[in-house]
Amino acid sequence: MTTVQVTFPLVQIAQQTRLAASKLALLSTEEKNQAIDAIALALESAKEEILTANLADCQAAVAEGIAKPLYKRLQLDEHKLRDAIAGVRDVGKLDDPVGKVQIHREVDTGLILKRITCPLGVLGIIFEARPEAAIQIVSLAIKSGNGVILKGGKEALRSCEVIVKTIKQELSHTAVNPDAVQLLTTREEILELLQLDKYVDLIIPRGSNSFVRFVQENTRIPVLGHADGICHLYVDKAADIDKAINITLDSKTQYPAACNAIETLLVHNRIASEFLPKIAAALAAQNVELRGDERTLEILPNLGSTTEIDWETEYGDLILAIKIVDSLEDSISHIREYGSRHTEAIVTEDVAAAETFQALVNAAGVYHNCSTRFADGFRYGFGAEVGISTQQMPPRGPVGLEGLVTYKYQMSGDGHIVSSYTGANGKSFTHRDLE
Repeated sequence: MTTVQVTFPLVQIAQQTRLAASKLALLSTEEKNQAIDAIALALESAKEEILTANLADCQAAVAEGIAKPLYKRLQLDEHKLRDAIAGVRDVGKLDDPVGKVQIHREVDTGLILKRITCPLGVLGIIFEARPEAAIQIVSLAIKSGNGVILKGGKEALRSCEVIVKTIKQELSHTAVNPDAVQLLTTREEILELLQLDKYVDLIIPRGSNSFVRFVQENTRIPVLGHADGICHLYVDKAADIDKAINITLDSKTQYPAACNAIETLLVHNRIASEFLPKIAAALAAQNVELRGDERTLEILPNLGSTTEIDWETEYGDLILAIKIVDSLEDSISHIREYGSRHTEAIVTEDVAAAETFQALVNAAGVYHNCSTRFADGFRYGFGAEVGISTQQMPPRGPVGLEGLVTYKYQMSGDGHIVSSYTGANGKSFTHRDLE
C-alpha cells in the first residue's frame, strides 16, 4: 500500500465533513427532504451556468484528445440535466432509510433489544467524467444522513465545481450544514483521501477494474467496488427473432458508453443463420462495428475477426463482438469466464431455459427478455444511485439509499447483569419479538 503525506487542508476538510455528517444524521426526514427539494430548485435555476461550464469542459477535453466513450459520459445536455434533477426529487419522495427498527425483541422482562438503521458517516466517492453523478450522489447522501467528499474526473472539473457550488450555496439556507458536501479538485488528493481512514467510512470508486484495484490496494477504508461492465446478451434457440433484434439494438446502441451496454452477443447455433443477417443489418444501420468468431464469419464473412482480447474488453462504444454457441450451458460458461458480474441477459420463449440462466449466471443483474440498459438505480425506482457494485457481497447492483446505511444494536435494561443468567440457577432469556 502506498503511503502519502496528507496535507492539513484535506484533513481539515474531512474533519468538517465528519462534524457536519454527525449533525445531518440527527435531522428529521422533513428537514432532509426540504434540503433535497431546495437543491433541485437551485440546480434548475443554475441550468445555464452548469451547461456553459460543461461545454467548456467538453471543448477542453476534445482539444486534449479525449476518448469517444469518455466524451459521451462527459457531455451534459439539457435532457441529462433534467433527468438528474428529476432523480433528486425522486430521492426526496423515497422512504427515509435512517431510524428503521429491524429487530425489536424482549431479551428478558425489562431488557429490550433493538436493531436500528443509521448512516455510515462520511462517503468518499471517486467517479469518472460524469458530472451528473455529483447531483445523484449528493441527494442520496443527504437523504441517508451521510456526509460526502466527491472527486470527479479531471475532464468534468468545471461542471462539478458549478454543481457543487450551487448545492452548497443552497444548503446554507437549510438545516443541512454545507460542509456535509465537499469537492476535491486535484489528482493528488485521491491518494490523500485514501489515507483518511479516521474520517472516511466508505470509498466508492467508479472506473476501470485496474483503478478499483488501485484504490483497494492503497487504503484501509472499506471499498465498494464498481468495476468494468462487460455485459452479454444471449439469444437462445427459442428466442423470438423480432424481440431479440429490438433488445439487442437497445442494449448496444441506446447509450453505448454506459457500463450496462452489452459488449458481446452470444447466439445459439440453431438460430444463427436466421438471426445474424437480420441483426447485422439492423446494427449496421446504427453504425455499429461488428466482430465475429470463426463460425459467425461463415454466415457474415464481411465482419472483422474477434480475438481473445475482444471477449475481455469493455468497448464503451459502437463495437460489438459476436460468438455462436452450441447450448445454453455454453453461453453460461462463456459468461462465467469473461463476464464482470454486472448485468447479463437472455432472450428466449423457453421459460425453463430462462430460469436456468437466471439461476446459474452470477451477476448483479440477470435479465430475461429485456434490455441490459435497465440496470440503473433511477429505473429501479431508487431515485438515483452512487454506483453499481459488481462485488459478491451486498450491497450489489445499483446502490441507492439502502446501500448507504448500516445498523446498530441498542439495548435498554433496568440494572440487568449477565451473571444473573449463568450458573446452575441462572435465569432463562425470553427472546420474545415485540411489535
